[in-house]
Amino acid sequence: MLIFTCLKIFAARIVDVSLGTLRTVFFVKGKVVEPFIIAFFEVLVWYIIAREALNTSGNTILIAISYAGGYATGTLIGSILSNKLIKGYAGVQVVVKENSAKLVTTLRKKGYAVSIIELVNDYEGNNKDMLYIEVSNKKLKELTNLIKKFDSSAFIVVNETKVVQNGLIK
Repeated sequence: MLIFTCLKIFAARIVDVSLGTLRTVFFVKGKVVEPFIIAFFEVLVWYIIAREALNTSGNTILIAISYAGGYATGTLIGSILSNKLIKGYAGVQVVVKENSAKLVTTLRKKGYAVSIIELVNDYEGNNKDMLYIEVSNKKLKELTNLIKKFDSSAFIVVNETKVVQNGLIK
């Protein structure tokens, strides 16, 4: 009976914490309705399972371990789910040596939209180019690997983009 209770608590915590992680990511992405709905079910599951955990007879550490283990596992699963389910975009700024034509041509052939800003006389007195590329999070690793292949010393800054309107995004 105790093992069944521990497994039930563990599984329920995975569900409610995964929902909480998704709710938070939706909220950060500027969504309103999704976090509202998810919050209801998240707290409903949490309330039911917390009540059961606190009302379990017997003084055993296994209930606490199941509760904490479910929380940790739910955090991991929620993170994985949010990366898979929620579309995200990143603005990538790349500072490269002035003659970046070969890299830009390759990026554009691979379907990336690239804007180029000329940087004049950096603190070392050199001219460089800054490339700006908006990309889906799923293509981010591919993009940065491609850039590093052309210029291993490229300065790359990645920012999460909250809203994208118009333009070309790979």
